[in-house]
Amino acid sequence: MSEADSSNQAQPDLPAPLGGQCEVLQTRAGPLAVYIAQPTSLEASGFATPVLLIHSINASASAFEMVPLYDHYRKTRPTYALDLPGYGLSDRSDRAYTLRLMTDAVLAAVEHIRNQHGGAAIDVMALSLSCEFAARAACEAPDAVRRLALVSPTGFSGGKQFYGPPGSSRGFDWLLNILSNPRWSNGLFRSLTRPGVIRYFLQRSWGSKNIDEALWRYDLLTTRQPGARYAPLYFLSAHLFAADINTLYEKLACPVWVSMATRGDFTNYKGRSTVAQRANWRFFLMPGGALPYFEDLAAFTAQSDRFLA
Repeated sequence: MSEADSSNQAQPDLPAPLGGQCEVLQTRAGPLAVYIAQPTSLEASGFATPVLLIHSINASASAFEMVPLYDHYRKTRPTYALDLPGYGLSDRSDRAYTLRLMTDAVLAAVEHIRNQHGGAAIDVMALSLSCEFAARAACEAPDAVRRLALVSPTGFSGGKQFYGPPGSSRGFDWLLNILSNPRWSNGLFRSLTRPGVIRYFLQRSWGSKNIDEALWRYDLLTTRQPGARYAPLYFLSAHLFAADINTLYEKLACPVWVSMATRGDFTNYKGRSTVAQRANWRFFLMPGGALPYFEDLAAFTAQSDRFLA
């Protein structure tokens, strides 16, 4: 169970990335920052299905990655977003950042939202690697997720498939031990989060130099917060990539919509053949990079709105 405490923010010097209300939930995954915006229409507030937005995982991730979608959906439906453990205003303590921890965070946010809206199932939209956490959460709590939208999801690239033991990761312990060495861990993270390096990786995600400058500036801020390096070390050592992701995707029973990028590092979806013919899956080729809603929000939401309606 989770409790809201709007006064308990783990990173008080970092401005909230999204408008509306920010609550920090006390959960089994630690203090978890959740951003909440209710629609101005009373009718929409009473009847529209809530949507939860989940940012990606990288060295500089945060809920800021969901700003265009948050601002779009808050006009017509209860809209929520969260900072996953190790990011933004959520707990960034020195601990193991695992698949279980990230999934528990998603489940805690979903549970909290459902409690605020009569217990009905909600919609979830996740970005990149976090699509794997959202899929696991939907498999573990199938009655809690009505529809699942996956934007530039991992787990479909190349021909290799992953049917490992339930809950297992693709991580390398030896690499995590090297990256976590206190003699160079902080310096390594600082090198990976220099302004030019962050810009470089955003350009790779966009497949273009025309990145969102506000996102870049927030990335610089969030990577300078205490404890910012801990979660990315688990990402860099592959501990947050599921070794059973194909099993999870094939197990999903709710309607699933996938937005596929046409530029940048996230354009390989050859592995979708394992689910592409299933009646509950829909794949959409969205022109642009891995965060296409920053480039053409109207075109993106024309498709996502139809799915989530």
